Amino acid sequence: MTERAQRRRRTEERILASARSLFAELGFERTTIRAVAKAAAVDPALVMQYFGSKQGLFSAAVRVAPPLAAHGDTDELVEQLVDSLGLKMGELPQSSLAMMRSMLTHPEAAVEARAVLSRQIAQVAESITGDDARLRAALLTTIMLGVTVGHQLLELDELRAASQKDIARILRPALRAIADTEE
Repeated sequence: MTERAQRRRRTEERILASARSLFAELGFERTTIRAVAKAAAVDPALVMQYFGSKQGLFSAAVRVAPPLAAHGDTDELVEQLVDSLGLKMGELPQSSLAMMRSMLTHPEAAVEARAVLSRQIAQVAESITGDDARLRAALLTTIMLGVTVGHQLLELDELRAASQKDIARILRPALRAIADTEE
């Protein structure tokens, strides 16, 4: 990689880090290109050159990798979901906070959130058999999202006071019931 390409990559990462922080703190609506540029110590025109629009910047800033590796085993899937509670209840990445804070208040952020959640649902559905696998995967995904929102954004006392172990103990049978096709 040339020195110029490395500089460009470092500048892009600095812009994305600033954007993640501001989107997480302020949400989509209140974050401006100027504020991101100022935080990244670059000209606002450079932000637009790299990302094209505020929506393009937001999309790049909230991009996350799917959390699960599908293996077709209900117990393994449930344990992966339960294990992910540690990540969801700990300090979340700025990209995840930015998306959660913005997804209910801004249409473009909602589009991005739906795309990310849809990928997660598809991945979870690969571990579930039956004609309604996608529906059950959507229910599992939104349960985990609800726990995360309740803990991280709403700071519900009951969730904040409970240990991850206790939440997992109570969630495990419900997740297994939804994931398992046997009735």
